[in-house]
Order: sequence, then structure tokens, then C-alpha cells
Amino acid sequence: MKSYRKELWFETSQRRSFICITPTIRDCVKESQIKEGMLLCNAMHITASVFINDNEAGLHSDFENWLEKLAPEKPYSQYQHNGYEDNADAHLKRTIMGREVVIAITDGKLDLGPWEEVFYGEFDGKRRKRVLVKIIGE
Repeated sequence: MKSYRKELWFETSQRRSFICITPTIRDCVKESQIKEGMLLCNAMHITASVFINDNEAGLHSDFENWLEKLAPEKPYSQYQHNGYEDNADAHLKRTIMGREVVIAITDGKLDLGPWEEVFYGEFDGKRRKRVLVKIIGE
């Protein structure tokens, strides 16, 4: 069995954003030369997420609005965690959106549904963060 590992780095100019990383993940599959296997892609920071969904701007706006209703950024004083930082909402948003995705690789390609794309979700940006891509297979 072969193994491949790569770290992707992100630094957003905004506190929150969604970035489609499917093309980069596809490049990783090509680099790995693995034809049949599994790909794990996970955020390595507790205020960021990796998830799969539709690449549609209206849906991304809906995510933003929904997450802000569930875990509003302000007032900062509403969170116990914010005694040290101002990002408790980002931790909660990450928990909701998830840490990682696992995708089958079949015939050297990501086995995604017709509208599925892989996204990096940033909930406390403006600093460098990592995403791990790990692929195993033959």
C-alpha cells in the first residue's frame, strides 16, 4: 500500500470565508499516483473546517447566516472562552461544520457526487492555518 501526505496552507483576509479546495485536492490525488484508495482531508486548527457541499454562492451565504444565528460572534461577553480570546463562536461553528472529509478514490479520481465540492471553512481568519491531505491505497 502507498501513502501520500501534504499540508495545504491558508491565510484569509476575512474572519470567515469558504474556499473551494476541490481542484487542489484533485491535484493531490494525481501527485499521489494512487488509483484505488481513500483520501482524508482535515483542518488542523480548531477554528477551521473541511466539509463537502454545493459550490453555490447563495448556499454559502445561507451557511454564514445560519451559523451566525447558532453561534453569533458578538457580543464577545456571551462566551466563557472569550476571557482569553474573542473566538468562541469560531470553535462552535467549526464543531457544526465538521473537522474532516473522507473521499473514496476510484480509478485515480475523487469519487464525489455530481454537485459535491470540497471546502475549507474559515471561522477565525487573518492568520496562517493548515489542512492535511492524507491518501492511502494502491
